[in-house]
Amino acid sequence: MSRLRTRLLGVLVLVTGFLTTAGPTQPASALTDELWFDSQAAATLTVDGGRFKDGLGREVVLRGYNVSGETKLKENNGLPFASVADARKSATALRALGGGNSVRFLLSWAYAEPVRGQVDTAYLSAATAQMGAFLDAGIRVYPDFHQDLYSRWLFDSDSWYTGDGAPQWAVDLGNYPDEYCGICPFWGQNITSNAAVTKSTYDFWHNTYGVQDSFLATAQKTMAYIKQNLSAAQFQGVVGFDPWNEPHPGVLDSGQTSRAWEKDVMWPFYVKFRARMDAAGWQSKPAFVEPNLFWNANIDFQKQEGGLLDAGTIGPRYVFNTHFYDQKAISGIFMWGKAENGQYTTNFGTIRDRATAGGTTAIVSEFGHPLAGSVSDKAPTVYKAMYQALDSRVKGGSWWSDPAASGPVLSGSQWQWDIYYGRHRELMNDNPDKVQREGDAWNGEDLSAVRLDDSGTAVLRQDARLLDRVYPSATAGSALAFTYEDRSRDGSTTLTWNPVPSTLPNVSSLVGSGQYALLVWRSDGSTEPTELHLPASFPTASTTVVSDLGVTSAPPAYTTSTPVAAAKEPGGTGSRRLLLTAPDSGKLHYALVTNGATAPSATRLDAARTELSGWLASEFN
Repeated sequence: MSRLRTRLLGVLVLVTGFLTTAGPTQPASALTDELWFDSQAAATLTVDGGRFKDGLGREVVLRGYNVSGETKLKENNGLPFASVADARKSATALRALGGGNSVRFLLSWAYAEPVRGQVDTAYLSAATAQMGAFLDAGIRVYPDFHQDLYSRWLFDSDSWYTGDGAPQWAVDLGNYPDEYCGICPFWGQNITSNAAVTKSTYDFWHNTYGVQDSFLATAQKTMAYIKQNLSAAQFQGVVGFDPWNEPHPGVLDSGQTSRAWEKDVMWPFYVKFRARMDAAGWQSKPAFVEPNLFWNANIDFQKQEGGLLDAGTIGPRYVFNTHFYDQKAISGIFMWGKAENGQYTTNFGTIRDRATAGGTTAIVSEFGHPLAGSVSDKAPTVYKAMYQALDSRVKGGSWWSDPAASGPVLSGSQWQWDIYYGRHRELMNDNPDKVQREGDAWNGEDLSAVRLDDSGTAVLRQDARLLDRVYPSATAGSALAFTYEDRSRDGSTTLTWNPVPSTLPNVSSLVGSGQYALLVWRSDGSTEPTELHLPASFPTASTTVVSDLGVTSAPPAYTTSTPVAAAKEPGGTGSRRLLLTAPDSGKLHYALVTNGATAPSATRLDAARTELSGWLASEFN
């Protein structure tokens, strides 16, 4: 829908909203709790001007999780869930407890094409139905054909490790050497040290035995099936497709560099995948393409040149999609202490810069840190620093004096969201003597943010203050700066990395020891609102908003004539949002949202507003 048409429709609804108390009629496909603009906002997400844009032209930030590592396992035959009911339970919890509005939804090539040339429609049917459970909960989805170490069928029954991805028939074609990693304390070392993995990976990229052609054909059939078997409204919530997880050459040809491999081998594969998307009816949805796995590694001897440097301006039909794990912290050797304020702003700033150079937007589709084991004590600070770097390229403490340098708010999907955490029964490499039950049941990993308690209820394994965050899910205009102080905990210590400066005493007093977020944006004449997700720690009665649009110590229910309001997020999960309506054009706006105040007086709110207005004028002149 064109921007002009959506604006005209918004004006029409705004006018008719004053003439009737019934409000606009909701379409039959509307989600529970939908407002007048939600069905338009759910229209296919596109990339425009280096940002995700929704059907109303608002800038969108995707935040959520990977669903899930269960796909890597055999126990549910390559599906994220044992049933659609479990998918619904997971989706509701992800929205209500984890604050997510999107998921990277893992799929398995091995189970989609168990026999060469034949897709398993029973698998695709189950996967599509589970995907629908998330879409029905108001959660956007981007599927991912996942692989690690190329295939589980490369590994012996008594191996220390396992893989996922390619079907058995693809492995049988290659007559690969017996897998062996040598001294490999981390499973990821198999990527470069296990000849069975490196040779099979090389063969995939060079289409030996036609395996890449088979994968592309299966990918097209999978995408066509998803489109045909989701409703039109559900398919609008599918935002794109991730062709291949963590690409790596396996082995470089003689004289070839990793950068040349990206240009001459990997990028042509993405172009072919893009064509398959188009043929399957996904023309308007971007491909979420990943660079070489090691292009932004933070250990020098792992780092490889890449980042799609030679792909040119890849443009809006592609999204720059990368992962980030702090391998120094995970090693337990190269980083002894904990993460600090601003630890990853440079790393994530590089991601922003690569996307900008490519003429597109970026997403960090995997990030995380072990929640158990010898380095798990670092997790609270590592995660806080990663979310901080997603929110802004300026670290806390410097943010208030340099907000204009924030850059775009990055989208991201934390690894991972697995409701079966600690309750698996995975026969590792089909070995009945190696039943994996603990953690993620995957190569000793322990990263799931969620688990089920003994009553079957989903509960968080991490601090809710860290995970369920305020973020600008949709900005009507251009987001210029954003920060969120979550006050998450490291044990009994509250981590406050971005305190309100003493130069703003009334704002500081209003926030107190509470959480707060501050968004600065420039309006574009839209009548639909800017949306910020409200965590469960921001109940309406305890939420204070100070904005040039108005001040309130408890946002009222949304109406078309209420500039600062609260409403439920669509999907019936009980999650909530703050709605800020500024139908002017080209004007700077700000909104401070905090749960630190208790029934503040009008005088106090006005004083904070005066301070923030002065700060805005001085920093964005």
